[in-house]
Amino acid sequence: MIGVVSLVADNLEKRFGATTAVAGVSLSAKPGAVLGLLGPNGAGKSTTINMLAGLLRPDRGTVLVDGVPLGTGADPTKRRLGLVPQEIALFEELPARTNLEVFGALYGLAGRTLAARIGAVLELTSLSDRAGDLPKEFSGGMRRRLNIACSLLHEPQILLLDEPTVGVDPQSRNAIFETIERLADAGHTLVYTTHYMEEVERLCDRVVVIDQGRVLADDSLANLLASVPAANVLTLEYDIGIDRAALEQLEALPGITQATLAGTRLSVVAADLSLAAPRVLECLAARGFRCRALTSRRANLEDVFLTLTGRSLRDS
Repeated sequence: MIGVVSLVADNLEKRFGATTAVAGVSLSAKPGAVLGLLGPNGAGKSTTINMLAGLLRPDRGTVLVDGVPLGTGADPTKRRLGLVPQEIALFEELPARTNLEVFGALYGLAGRTLAARIGAVLELTSLSDRAGDLPKEFSGGMRRRLNIACSLLHEPQILLLDEPTVGVDPQSRNAIFETIERLADAGHTLVYTTHYMEEVERLCDRVVVIDQGRVLADDSLANLLASVPAANVLTLEYDIGIDRAALEQLEALPGITQATLAGTRLSVVAADLSLAAPRVLECLAARGFRCRALTSRRANLEDVFLTLTGRSLRDS
């Protein structure tokens, strides 16, 4: 395990002229976990990441790395941070290994130490067999993985990833996910920004939802999903309509919050579908009703976002 290092942002604000990009964002990221920063394009995610990385000075608020305030410029605390920017930052005409040598030199690495680190990050990102090739010949996903490799050369304890899977193929996206999961298992502190909700659901232990520069929610994924009303729905189709007495019995079952009937179709809203489904089926089977089709839908982060904002995610 690497050294335990946490990251805290306290009431960050940033304005660009008359536009407020970030308005009082606070968050904390812990070692061995992935903090998801979720929001549509223009929500303030990249501005927040740039302040967390010390690239932008907040107009108000502070960033703390293990309790030490992070400054801009050549602050030595930055050596604990690694940044994977949204825009790929590579030398396209230099081989992948040479790219890593250049970035390693910028971090002050040389000789056997640099060679060992290059080997390690190439293996971690599954690029060892392409070390001699030019990034311009890589697929979009391979270039993204090399971008991540560059950020890991100096063994940062905190890694900030700003939408690292934009424009990549499914295989490369999965490879990036596996890299992130291995880093978290090794004890790194990770902040992952995206507007792809399925990525947050797979990777993140805690989720901060932001829009228009403000935090709308900050909680574990499980708690956020549990906060969504009427989002866990079980739909059952029967050969004959359910009678009123059966419907009332269903509504009285533990964990059932609502049961509605439309002809032969029954919709049941429940806190936990895994508990509700067998209870509903057993209840109706005991009364002589036989189910011929069943579908279920669990709450997801889109439900959370729509509940919080009352509108759909934006792509631009």
